[in-house]
Amino acid sequence: MGERMIHSITRNDKEKFPTLTDTGRQMLMFLKEHPNAPIFHDESGNCQTPEDLVFLRDYCAKMVDAPIVAGYEKPWLDDFLETSIRTVPYYRNYGSQPKRLSDWPTISREELSADITRFVPDHQPTERLIHYKTSGTSGHPLLVPSHPRVAGCYLAYQLRALKRFGITLKHRAGKVGVVILGFQRACFTYVSVTPLLNESGLSKINLHPDDWRRPGDRNKYLEALDAEVVAGDPISFLELLRLGPAISPRAIFSTAMTLETGLRKQLEERYRCPVLDFYSLNEAGPIAVYDPALGGHVLLQPRMVVEILDDHQEPLLPGERGEITLTGGFNFCLPLVRYRTGDYASLAWRGGEPVLIDFHGRPPVCFAAADGRQINNVDVTHVLAPLALNQYTLHQRKNGEIQFTGVNINGKEEIIGQTLKSLFGTERSITIASVDSFPGKVIQYTREQ
Repeated sequence: MGERMIHSITRNDKEKFPTLTDTGRQMLMFLKEHPNAPIFHDESGNCQTPEDLVFLRDYCAKMVDAPIVAGYEKPWLDDFLETSIRTVPYYRNYGSQPKRLSDWPTISREELSADITRFVPDHQPTERLIHYKTSGTSGHPLLVPSHPRVAGCYLAYQLRALKRFGITLKHRAGKVGVVILGFQRACFTYVSVTPLLNESGLSKINLHPDDWRRPGDRNKYLEALDAEVVAGDPISFLELLRLGPAISPRAIFSTAMTLETGLRKQLEERYRCPVLDFYSLNEAGPIAVYDPALGGHVLLQPRMVVEILDDHQEPLLPGERGEITLTGGFNFCLPLVRYRTGDYASLAWRGGEPVLIDFHGRPPVCFAAADGRQINNVDVTHVLAPLALNQYTLHQRKNGEIQFTGVNINGKEEIIGQTLKSLFGTERSITIASVDSFPGKVIQYTREQ
């Protein structure tokens, strides 16, 4: 793949890593400069100031053990709702504040994607705002507003989840805490350090062969890092099992897609550690983690109300299956009030804890290119992103034909077809259709088996 490029830590590292020490700088160099390191396409940093770290240490200490209270009677809820309707333009448009949470209108991803700025509180300074791009299962592209403190809060719920499995993270300075895996044609990759864990290392890598200089580098790099936590999705885990690096993680985090029982057992047997299956959304962070002992996903956030609603947006009784709807959360840049996630489960109390039962998240989908290559559904999202499509679905039939359906795409059919053929191959048959809207939630990516 050509001569190896020598990476160096750039001069704006003070902005990306405000509290970086010499030890942290050495970790960044190790992750980037290792002889078997992949090609890193991007740069990222924690952007957390000393003041942020004081806040985050206190926040993590409180949230790891904070109890989750049943029902709507939560001490923080009234203030949250009053602040939301007073400071958030979208909610302020409701007029007077509804008396009870169940009287508030619901919102969905469609409202967020239409104009996300109307959900950012008036008093939130814009200087340190960051955002994440997400496509989700319904095909509504979305920019999620966030903040370095919000990003740091994720750790509280990861530690909370680990604690229920008897694990306390040990890796600190000089050690690699987390490696995040992807397996797709195009992937956001970078290195970073975690200040709350004394600058333990973090590397986000793509296991796709195109991101590596030599065939054996993937295993050698993973073995050199020997991260305490390996995170990824089912598609990247299948590639990890195929490669078979000699690593010893203390935990595996699965996010973004449904983790089937068979794959979870394979990972547990191969790496002899628990596999934590998170239900997490970019809009709300980690919501729940699967606990086999309770037979469901245990809720993680003490400052979040989880409702289960029927098709008429009315609350259901415990044990009745409906749409997961969220109020609260820790992203102060995006206060959510009765946000319908488009995901479904029932809610029950087991062992004194709230548990989502029969939850099924986004299924991983691999498509087949004309030449037999496997294409991750994330790659489809990436190639279509520049076209600024509102909502679409993509389905592959048994014979390989691609059926693309988009909302109000009139005039873009040709460029959509050309873009998809650049990914799937010119020989692949692709049909393009336009509709006015989809009836309710749709699954964006599907493949006929």
